[in-house]
Amino acid sequence: MPPDPVLTLSDLENWPPETTALAVLGHPIGHSLSPQMHNAALAALAATDPRFASWSYFRFDVRPEEFPQALGLLHERRFRGINLTVPHKVIAFGLVGPIDPAALPVGAVNTLLWTPAGWRGFNTDGYGLASALRETLGRDLAGSRVAILGAGGAARGAAVECLARGCAGLWIVNRTKANLDALLAVLRPIAGNIPVTGGPPDSEGYILVNATSSGLKPGDAPPADLDALPRPACVYDMIYNPPVTPLLRKAGELGIPCANGLSMLVHQGAKSLEIWTGRPASETSRTMLAALAKR
Repeated sequence: MPPDPVLTLSDLENWPPETTALAVLGHPIGHSLSPQMHNAALAALAATDPRFASWSYFRFDVRPEEFPQALGLLHERRFRGINLTVPHKVIAFGLVGPIDPAALPVGAVNTLLWTPAGWRGFNTDGYGLASALRETLGRDLAGSRVAILGAGGAARGAAVECLARGCAGLWIVNRTKANLDALLAVLRPIAGNIPVTGGPPDSEGYILVNATSSGLKPGDAPPADLDALPRPACVYDMIYNPPVTPLLRKAGELGIPCANGLSMLVHQGAKSLEIWTGRPASETSRTMLAALAKR
C-alpha cells in the first residue's frame, strides 16, 4: 500500500501484518506533512539498518467519535506508534496510559507507543519548540523571558516547556480573560520561583511565541499588535502554512528576527521517531527538513 493516501478505519480490515506501521490521526488530515518527512527518515534509516526496511508511516482521517475505536483497532493491528493532531491530543490523554511524566502537566499527548498492555502516551511538542527556537533563532528557553500568545492547548504545552527548562519569566497574552485565568491557574503551581504573569511583558528583549491559530486563514488579523508591545528579541509563529503569517510579516517589517513553525513540526516529529525506533532525533531531523523543503 502506498504511504501517502488519506486512509480511514475501513482500511484497517485487511491490514498487512508484515508491515511495521506508524500513523498520524487527525480530522481533517489531508494537509498533514508528517508522512512525507517520516517516510524520508525511515528510508534513510533503512539504507544503513535493514530492520527499518518494512517500516512505513500513514495518515488516517478519524472523526472524534471514531477515535476510541481507532485506538483499539490500531493496537490490534500492532501499529508501532501513532502521532496525534487536532482534535485528538486532549481526547487521548484520558484514554491511554501510562502517560510520560513530562506530559502530565500539559494535559495532552501527541505521540503514542505500542505496548502489549496498551498505548503509552508522550508529548514531543515542547521539545519541538525548544529545538526550533535554538535552531532557527539561536535562542534557548533556559534563562529567557518568554511571552506566549494564546491560552489553548498549544499555548499550555509551550508554557509548560518554558517552565520545565527554567525560563526567567513567562507572560501569557490572551484576549479571553476566562481562558487566560484558567491557564494561569494550571501554570502557577508548577512554576516554582519563576514569575508567571497574565498580560504583555513589561520590557523589551523577550521571546514572543504565537500559539494561536490566527494567521492560518487568509484575512486573519495578527494575534497581537507588535507596535503596541515592548519590542521582542525575536518572534516564533507555530503556524507553518502559510509560511509567512501577518505576525511574521510585521516582524520582518520591523527588523525583528522571526521564524515559522516548520522547524517545530520537524523536531517534534523527529522526537516521536526516536521514541518508536530508539534512534536519536538529531540523527533524523535534517532528513525530515530536507524532505519538506522538496514539497
